[in-house]
Amino acid sequence: MPEQLAGELALIDELVGGRAADWDVAGELPTDLLRTLGAKGLLCAQVPAAYGGLGLSSQDNGELTAHVGGLCSSLRSIMTSQGIAAWAIQRFGDRTQRREFLAELTGGKLAAVGFSEPGAGSDLAAMRTRIEPDGDGFTVEGEKKWVTGTRYADFVLIVGRDGDGDGAAAAVVPVDTPGVHIELVPHPMGCRAAGHANIRLDNVRLPATHVLGGGGQPLSMLFTTALSYGRMSIAWGCVGILRACLNAAGSHVKQRQQGGVALAEHQLVRRHLAEMLIAEQAALRACEHASRCWDSASPDMGLTAVLAKHVSAGHAAQSAATAVQLLGSAGAEDGHVVARAFRDAKLMELIEGSSEICQLILADHALAISDAHKTLDESAVDRRTRG
Repeated sequence: MPEQLAGELALIDELVGGRAADWDVAGELPTDLLRTLGAKGLLCAQVPAAYGGLGLSSQDNGELTAHVGGLCSSLRSIMTSQGIAAWAIQRFGDRTQRREFLAELTGGKLAAVGFSEPGAGSDLAAMRTRIEPDGDGFTVEGEKKWVTGTRYADFVLIVGRDGDGDGAAAAVVPVDTPGVHIELVPHPMGCRAAGHANIRLDNVRLPATHVLGGGGQPLSMLFTTALSYGRMSIAWGCVGILRACLNAAGSHVKQRQQGGVALAEHQLVRRHLAEMLIAEQAALRACEHASRCWDSASPDMGLTAVLAKHVSAGHAAQSAATAVQLLGSAGAEDGHVVARAFRDAKLMELIEGSSEICQLILADHALAISDAHKTLDESAVDRRTRG
């Protein structure tokens, strides 16, 4: 983490403090907090300095994300949404769009991102939202489900089809545009203060300048590019969850006594602590590797993001459950750090590609490696035969 970020981390600690539990119970984050952090570029810290951002590497932004994730997963979720929006604008927006929209995202405005639909999650072929040319602008029609951060957002980045076949587009839709209807998700299981909402778009008219790059991108590329950033953010956030659970469990078992000795002296308890430490280290190393691939623009960047997200989310869910087990009734209180982690981490196994989807992607890669090795082996045999 760069030294200049020490002050920013101290600011986050000061603004969040011990308030995350209350936010979780109330189901709402302070909007002024989000705008303060947004105006300092901390909600999308990889945006280059030329556009008003901090220009952090993936590695440094990852440690920032883990720090926030250890304090409040709802706040980290807002960072994920803001970061996905910024990354998509960087990759698909034209020069004017990058200059205008990125300045807004690093100036205090807030964004959400709409992917999932009632009948379409990971199944891209089922996506029904349309973003189509209409006169000198575009019309957006469709429905999006479980859009994180909508409660606080000034605009939503909506992904939809822009024609027949694989054509797609991403549109910047201000939430006060006529035809935008927002319904908050009332009682989400995890990240309860992250402002999840369902959005209906009825004949929403937009100027052409609000469709990134004019549209026409392949749906799979648009989807994967945006999700890769989200997966990285979630993976690093889960490292924060793991650290918070480990700290809470370690502190509790040193103080709580059972049978006349501290819980920490019981071998089964120590085994749990060891497994939690292993989980935190495994998740951290997977995230560090993925960030190195990201920062070097490696061809494996997307794959390592999937791997980091899968490893980190799975370990976070298991370790959060272990932390609740170790704390007993103390860890079952609504708002407690491990109770929040238990619910939040489970949600991390579902969003930005469920654990099963991640496994399918990783299995495809394993099969591709097998095919490549088979081809190399057959080539070697042919050379020996000809020799």
